[in-house]
Amino acid sequence: MKVKMLAILSLFALATQVLAAANYPVRPDRRLTPGKFCEPQLATEYRYQEQIPYCARDVSSELKDEIFQSYRRLGFSLNSVQRSDYKIDHYIPLCLGGSNDKANLWPQHVSVYSITDSIEALSCEKLQQNRISRRDAVTVLLTVKNDLSKAKEAMKYLRSL
Repeated sequence: MKVKMLAILSLFALATQVLAAANYPVRPDRRLTPGKFCEPQLATEYRYQEQIPYCARDVSSELKDEIFQSYRRLGFSLNSVQRSDYKIDHYIPLCLGGSNDKANLWPQHVSVYSITDSIEALSCEKLQQNRISRRDAVTVLLTVKNDLSKAKEAMKYLRSL
């Protein structure tokens, strides 16, 4: 019994060290990425019953590099060797009327987007079906992007709509 307990504690300590060493953002930093909606003058179309301004995806490589640099200045490693582990995420997704502005972009690690992407897709699908308002869809998604422990609850809610 003691050996099992020691093994479990050792694994927990190792897992904690691995997570601490990862050094990537698990949520957007609100100072850099407060979120921003597509401005009507930049919209390429209006979508859904709510007529939400939609901005076509347009994020240059230079802007992506700038986003990475901004987060590195906060102390995140985000080294180029691991670049494939990240994507530049729209905090408020384009399908919910988000902007391509740097205030809406952040480097999202695969361990984060593997949780949030399905919720994002379902939020947009429910909005398209007029089963949720944009305001509520954005609230649900941003809640999860700021606290991954809310993901199961959010998915359950969205599926119920």
